[in-house]
Parts: sequence; structure tokens; C-alpha cells
Amino acid sequence: MAGEAACRQVLRNLALLGDKWSLPVLGHLRARTLRFGELHRAVAGISQRMLTLTLRQLERDGLLTRTVHASVPPRVDYALTSLGTSLLDSVAALGGWAETHQGEIAENRRRYDAARS
Repeated sequence: MAGEAACRQVLRNLALLGDKWSLPVLGHLRARTLRFGELHRAVAGISQRMLTLTLRQLERDGLLTRTVHASVPPRVDYALTSLGTSLLDSVAALGGWAETHQGEIAENRRRYDAARS
């Protein structure tokens, strides 16, 4: 049973990679700390509600920090944590693998499809 529970947790963590918005949000935070409006403008196509939900989940997971500054109007900054940076580093490695092997994969798909036509 412990193995099944651990596997489910790993799959939940890996779901970040398949989530439509998490990686783009984290990617924009790689360069610098951003405010909500800056993130909203930077992440094409994301609604304010989805950005809010995504930011909450990423903060909950410890991938970013949310800092509220006592000013008028209030200012809220979002920044990557070291855990968020390590995720982006791993994703970059996965992206590098995909880029390196894209020709090979395309050829394999072509051969597979041709054999079934």
C-alpha cells in the first residue's frame, strides 16, 4: 500500500508538467520577480481567475513565494523558490532531450504510420 500511495503522489507532482499554465508562469518568473498584472500580461491567453488559481497552487507546492508589501495600493510580488528553479532546470533538460531526438521520433512515427496504411 505504501508503494501505491507514493506512486499516486509522484503522479500528482508530475501533473505540474502537463498543466497548461504552471510551467509558463514559472518560466516568466525565472528572470525576475513579477507582480500579478505583469504575469497576466506575460502569459498569453490566461484569465485572471486561472492565473489566481495557478499562483495559489504553485505557492502551496512551494514553487513560488507571494510577498505582500504594505503600500497604497497594496503591492504583491511573486518570485521563484529554489524548488521552482530546480523544476525549471529539470524541464529544460527534458526539453533538450525532446529537441535532440525530434528527428528520430518523427522518423519513427513516419515508419509506424506507413506500416499501418
